Amino acid sequence: MFEIRVICPPGDADRIAATLAAAFHVGGFRRYPARDGQRMRLYVTADTHPTPEPTHRDARWVKHH
Repeated sequence: MFEIRVICPPGDADRIAATLAAAFHVGGFRRYPARDGQRMRLYVTADTHPTPEPTHRDARWVKHH
């Protein structure tokens, strides 16, 4: 797992959150104002999507009928 931090304009936060949620397994998003008072800090804990386990149909040695 890893933490992602994005600093962005407040109007972009929902789009960025949706994009990250589509790319990773994510926990809850945390939003805080940035120090400059104009942007937003968006934090999320994420993990990569697991690679699917190969099935017997994917094995090269299995004969397909």
